[in-house]
Amino acid sequence: MMEGLFLTDVMPPLYDVIVLGSGPAGLTAAIYATRAGLKTLVIGGVTAGGQLMTTTDVENYPGFPGGIQGPELMEAWRKQAERFKAVFVDDNVTKVDFTGQPLKVWTYEGVHEGRSVIIATGADAKYLGLPNEGRLKGHGVSACATCDGFLFKSLEVVVVGGGDTAMEESLYLSKLCKTVTVVHRRNAFRASKIMQDRLFKAPNIQVLWDSEVVDVLGESKVEGVRIKNVKTGKTSDLKVQGLFLAIGHEPATAFLRGQVDLDRGYVVLRPRVGLSTATSAEGVFAAGDVHDHRYRQAVTAAGFGSMAALDAEKWLQAQG
Repeated sequence: MMEGLFLTDVMPPLYDVIVLGSGPAGLTAAIYATRAGLKTLVIGGVTAGGQLMTTTDVENYPGFPGGIQGPELMEAWRKQAERFKAVFVDDNVTKVDFTGQPLKVWTYEGVHEGRSVIIATGADAKYLGLPNEGRLKGHGVSACATCDGFLFKSLEVVVVGGGDTAMEESLYLSKLCKTVTVVHRRNAFRASKIMQDRLFKAPNIQVLWDSEVVDVLGESKVEGVRIKNVKTGKTSDLKVQGLFLAIGHEPATAFLRGQVDLDRGYVVLRPRVGLSTATSAEGVFAAGDVHDHRYRQAVTAAGFGSMAALDAEKWLQAQG
């Protein structure tokens, strides 16, 4: 009898919704779920807050005419979720089991069980791994032109990459910046021809072929980049005020393999009637950059977060 009581005591609580991630998508989902009266757990990660935690100035999120610091915005978002009694675990997900009810999510602390799960673990921009790159991230080094481009109005910037994303970022920046220099390690882009044609027609965009950025220059902000010609080995310094990386993103989905459908690492949505954020696993939904490889904005992630919470609520109601 005592043994039975002990086993009951250590069984994990059953949540209505478990949210994986604490960026804009995850926290918005948590706010919507808790306000709907759903018992909600947020597994936020050891490094909580998503990509906005490394963004110094957010000027394109509605409601802040003077802009706001990324970490400040995420702190306010979390407090709002906590106000509605969302439970937070600041730990990383190690594995999941979505094969049956209850759905199970493991962290280093142990197992957590829920009737539904919202995946909002996001995607991390790929960086070059240069000596000063991390130090100057948010101070001239960026991986999102549409997020930060306005801060470089009338300045000179470098874009690294050769795909469609690099073309799009460069063209966007060319409308704001004095000059845009595209650095590509090969002698031809892999981007679509139509995107290349648009880039070559832009009067203030130049291309450095067979080259790579090997260091970022500057103490408190970007003041230049060091460029190496991969064929000759010769290095030169280029004076610029911004470095934009357009070499892809890596969705945080390694722990999901075999549990939901993925495409190049991104969660694939399998919409059903009235459930637009559903995945291939029953009772599992996705929101934000973890499935959205096109827009990757805080405001769109938040929108997906609200949609996922509403879908989870509707799905739970259908289960009785």
